[in-house]
Amino acid sequence: MHGDENDAPERPRSARRALERGRTRRNPSTPSPAPRASSSGSTRRHGPARAFAAMLVVPAIVGTVALPAYALMPTGGGFAASGAFSLSRSHAQDVEVSALAGGAPLSTDSYAVTTKAELDEAARQAEAASQAAWAAELASRASGSYAVYTVRAEGDDYPWWYEVPDDYGGGLSPLRYYYRECVDFVAWRLNRDAGVTSAPWKWDWASLGAGSAYSWADAWARNGWPTSSEPVIGAVAWFPYNHVAYVQSINDDGSVNIEEYNQNSDHSYHRRTIPAGSALYLYPPG
Repeated sequence: MHGDENDAPERPRSARRALERGRTRRNPSTPSPAPRASSSGSTRRHGPARAFAAMLVVPAIVGTVALPAYALMPTGGGFAASGAFSLSRSHAQDVEVSALAGGAPLSTDSYAVTTKAELDEAARQAEAASQAAWAAELASRASGSYAVYTVRAEGDDYPWWYEVPDDYGGGLSPLRYYYRECVDFVAWRLNRDAGVTSAPWKWDWASLGAGSAYSWADAWARNGWPTSSEPVIGAVAWFPYNHVAYVQSINDDGSVNIEEYNQNSDHSYHRRTIPAGSALYLYPPG
């Protein structure tokens, strides 16, 4: 047939090709031909997956290998190379100590205690210095209406002018006010005007106002003794800033001459003239 005649010459060539393939496999020294790129469906299906896996694995390997070469610095805010950290530690331990420091003796837990005698002596010296400073201040006021407290001023008849005032540890006068205070001086003048210059006293702390001059106006009102804005000789000039004085005389223009102690906290006698309206006048009690 026509078909048989065409196929007959092809069979010997196929057999030869098969025989040549067999020889090639049996000969290990013969290099195998390079495989052809497969166009099968399985190769196309696994190619992208392998590429994606490679993209994930390779950076991870690089990061894992590089990580031990870095360390967190103890004093830094981030990461630095481990070599820099080692250098920092090395420099921190590189301390030079002077030979003089090495030979210095060790100190123990010792402390000094101030004794009571030392404290008392320091207080005594401070008090003496304070009194000396105050005496110098008073001495600087020797002129004018102020007097040095060691010299009795002209016109001052207060019998205890030399006594130590309360500021420096002084005590109470026979009128039971502190020496050389404004209230003690005025109480003395009220007694003098009443004709009493020694014990028993007519006016003292118990019968007049208390030790504070501020309370004298209330004492006058409580006892029913007269007060007025018009000054009279022998009255008490009362000031609301906690001070009293003695009205010595009244001038033609209505101003008032007063005598007082301790007006400026110097415990000394002095005189001054004030406007009539600058004080309340407590009339001498009956």
